[in-house]
Amino acid sequence: MSLNPVVQEFLRQIPQIDEATLRSIPMEDRRKISDEMIKLWSGQPQPIHQVDDRLIPGPGGEIPIRIYRPEGNGPFPILVYFHGGGFCVGSIDTEEAPVRSQANVIGCITVSVEYRLAPEHKFPAAVEDCYAATVWATENASRLGGDPTRVAVSGASAGGNMAAVVALMARDQGGPTLVCQVLLYPMLNYAFNTPSYHENAEGYLLARNDLKEFWNLYLRNEADGDNPYASPLRAPDLSGLAPALVITAEYDPLRDEGEAYAARLRDAGVPVICKRYDGWIHGGLPMEIGQEATEQTNAYLQAVFAVH
Repeated sequence: MSLNPVVQEFLRQIPQIDEATLRSIPMEDRRKISDEMIKLWSGQPQPIHQVDDRLIPGPGGEIPIRIYRPEGNGPFPILVYFHGGGFCVGSIDTEEAPVRSQANVIGCITVSVEYRLAPEHKFPAAVEDCYAATVWATENASRLGGDPTRVAVSGASAGGNMAAVVALMARDQGGPTLVCQVLLYPMLNYAFNTPSYHENAEGYLLARNDLKEFWNLYLRNEADGDNPYASPLRAPDLSGLAPALVITAEYDPLRDEGEAYAARLRDAGVPVICKRYDGWIHGGLPMEIGQEATEQTNAYLQAVFAVH
């Protein structure tokens, strides 16, 4: 279908910066610009019962996390959330609005993870942090007022990569046991040759060249792109993984790899729901048209948590 009118208007309002100018901006400034745009896009964070910032042990030093606790009596299910940003921008601060809303609606404790960013910290620093945070959340669930038998992971874009890889690592390394993984328009493969990459190469906010740059900043070398913990779509075996919800967008270069991953999960016997939102662009969840997908995600998590 054609591009959603709300998305069309949004794209008209986004300032256009040519690639040469963008590449000349120092990474710290790019992060500030990105953070402010995402906060503006996401809207005003709603009140929540309790927010707690902590530092937890990690493989490369302390990992900042932010714990959101809804009102009510536990033990609550736990959602470990990984922000997006192409492996090099984004933060727990940019996720305040959606994470607070989700914790309130679902009635779960959400642990938002500030993993190390590229290019200062190359692969596998980010995924190691995310896995360590998931292990910590599970092992400390009771102290947080949570239930260690009801732990899920979720992430958007590069955060979707983190969630998928954490699910792989949890299977490969003997735990923790995850009840599900939620992958929102995820980056899953170091390759740029799918039909959606060609159809949506530019003009829809996230461009093919942007994704090439993100991957090049993240990986240490080309060989890393073959590693399933960088490109989970390349994992030889997807059996035994946590059930998944995969959300994709029609006008997103990443559309096809998300849907290919869902198909491979299904073929491997993993319960999976895959939903493409037509007329959308990458990152459309915080927008007005994202309400349906937000409701689907919340309902999916509520249902999974309810049966465990």
